Amino acid sequence: MKIYLTLEGKKELEDKLEYLKTVKREEVTKAIGAAREYGDLSENSEYDAAKEAQGVLESEILEIETKLRDCIIIDKKNIDTSKVSLGCFVKVFDKDFDEEVEYKIVGSTESNPLKGFISNESPVGLALLNASVGDVVSVQTPMGVSKLKVLDIHS
Repeated sequence: MKIYLTLEGKKELEDKLEYLKTVKREEVTKAIGAAREYGDLSENSEYDAAKEAQGVLESEILEIETKLRDCIIIDKKNIDTSKVSLGCFVKVFDKDFDEEVEYKIVGSTESNPLKGFISNESPVGLALLNASVGDVVSVQTPMGVSKLKVLDIHS
């Protein structure tokens, strides 16, 4: 599976990885040490919880390292704004809600609908990919088919 990241998204992942490796690892290590002091590890729920937290943390670190190693960077300089593509902003008119909405098309790792960052794999992202200004696309949503008219594309 290809992982697409903008330069900003890559930086966010790098910052998160640094935080997990330095701050969170230290916290988990201290929690394990404190739990060991309670005695018998075979019946020590604090120790079990701390070890489980360590496992979750190490899994998250490994996942981020893998994403960063295997990612494809979306460079603003190479974005073709003649059609909707990864990394671009697209302003659409949503006919159902009678409103203009702007989205940034990103890879699934950076997807954040609350910020207007939608995945290229989402129904809306898939429908918009390769559309040009003036095109009307249909999107299957849980509430039925939605129509979006592409008003502007920029990087």
